[in-house]
Amino acid sequence: MKICLIGPTYPFRGGISHYTTLLYKHLRSRHRVTFISFKRQYPKLLFPGKTDQDSSLKPIMAEGVFPLIDSMNPWTWIKAGVAVVRARADMVVIPWWVSFWAPQFWMVSAITRLFSKSKILFLCHNVMEHESGWWDQLATRQVLRMGHFHIVHSEEDRRALLAMLPGAQVRKSFHPTYDVFDFGHVRPERVRARYGLSGKVILFFGFVREYKGLKYLLRALPEVLAEIDVTLLVVGEFWKDKAEYIRLVDELELGGHVVLVDRYVPNEEVGDFFAASDLVVQPYTSATGSGVIQLAFGFGKPVVATRVGCLTEVISEGKTGYLVPPEAPGHLAKAILRFFKEDKEHEFSNNIRKENYRFSWGNLIDVIDEFGSG
Repeated sequence: MKICLIGPTYPFRGGISHYTTLLYKHLRSRHRVTFISFKRQYPKLLFPGKTDQDSSLKPIMAEGVFPLIDSMNPWTWIKAGVAVVRARADMVVIPWWVSFWAPQFWMVSAITRLFSKSKILFLCHNVMEHESGWWDQLATRQVLRMGHFHIVHSEEDRRALLAMLPGAQVRKSFHPTYDVFDFGHVRPERVRARYGLSGKVILFFGFVREYKGLKYLLRALPEVLAEIDVTLLVVGEFWKDKAEYIRLVDELELGGHVVLVDRYVPNEEVGDFFAASDLVVQPYTSATGSGVIQLAFGFGKPVVATRVGCLTEVISEGKTGYLVPPEAPGHLAKAILRFFKEDKEHEFSNNIRKENYRFSWGNLIDVIDEFGSG
């Protein structure tokens, strides 16, 4: 099958870029693939982080990429659409994650539909982005209706898509594991020494945004500390309101038990942070897909998370982690204490390795192939 893939890759950073690059590499093992990417993602004024450029010494890269799309230049959207038509692909695969990309992807999809017989597949990381408004919902509907097929990573997103587009051809496939980080040569001692970590370490990893629920984890810590000595390692850029979290740390007198690493972590350091930790905690208030769980599982690290979105489908309760209600610090504390008091790390890590087959890239490619042969 001839496939045209559209999405971010190096030099852009982040989970979507990593995901799309890995998808390209795995698709190429079975199909002929044209990869159209971006010249510019977000204007500096609209990007909440420090930069969208990947500074990793070991970037995740792909060969033969065509960087055509400038998010702020409509002429490049037309050029990308023309390139798709000229590729004469059987299928065009487009990742969907935020409504910022609605005009660009709508234009490419419209040109594809008008001037080719290619089928369009939207691979939805989120059907609706977190903290969305009416414009986001309208824009999302207008773009996703251009697709012939859709893939989602959670049952919640499958229902959301069908509510938005009744009768849509949609399949669910779990978010695959990121299998490119150097799992075999991690240096946890470097992280522990640099940040003065000792004893049990809990990791909160990824961009810090309101829906990630960090404040509930902070409020759970006093109950945990009353029984065991732990350190919470928060690793990821704060997109806003960092002062609010610092005030909460001070208010709860957690200063000696919370380490804030406010920066994007380059690829070569990711494994060090996970290896230096005993447990990963995701206290999200909402979630559809989560690359953080797949990172944790890739390193054999159990996860305590909330019962929202895909988290309930990915974590096997009492086998690879624990699930608790959202916005409930008391339940979070009890699950963390149970994990450490019952010494579940070795048992859960073994179970994670046994379940890795559920999150293979092969499974995702199989679903794409089914749409292509249908």
